[in-house]
Amino acid sequence: MRARPVGSRSAEPPRIQPVTEPTPEQLEQLSSVAGTAPGSKPANIFATLAHHPRLLRRFNQFGGTLLFRGLLPAREREIVILRVGWNCGSVYEFGQHTIIGRAAGLADSEVSALAGGDISQFVEHEQALIALADDLCSEDSASDATWDQLRARWSDAELVELLVLAGFYRLVAGFLNSAAVQLDPGVPGWPEDVQ
Repeated sequence: MRARPVGSRSAEPPRIQPVTEPTPEQLEQLSSVAGTAPGSKPANIFATLAHHPRLLRRFNQFGGTLLFRGLLPAREREIVILRVGWNCGSVYEFGQHTIIGRAAGLADSEVSALAGGDISQFVEHEQALIALADDLCSEDSASDATWDQLRARWSDAELVELLVLAGFYRLVAGFLNSAAVQLDPGVPGWPEDVQ
């Protein structure tokens, strides 16, 4: 069995409590979060970011572009995000994107493999995406071998998006881990076969 990566603080109390009684400005930003129904409780990441409403607004615009208006197919996007979440030890990011990844067509066995398991079930171009996430999280740069694999499939615009996607979710993982943002109810943590 694979060991859980270090870095995740989800078992600890939050270092920054989520906003529970939002100001009008905070409420305006929280009500604009995609997927948050009017009157429902926002996800903990957004309720924590709400301490800085202007930043939350820009965060949602940037993240929303990557999630809903990007060039990459959803399955490929989620492979990168899940692997970055694993590499960064962010159980919150991994859990949220397990749900999104399933909706994008990832099987539970593939999600589990992205948590440090055997990636041979992925096709070659998807293995290149995993290598990109691994390279960026360990070396802050794609290796020449990884880049050559990526270049063979994706356009310059798509390559820019892949690099920015991985970087954005590294930022998100660092925020989630450092603020000790707690998993939301009903969101899975690490796959069951990860100890």
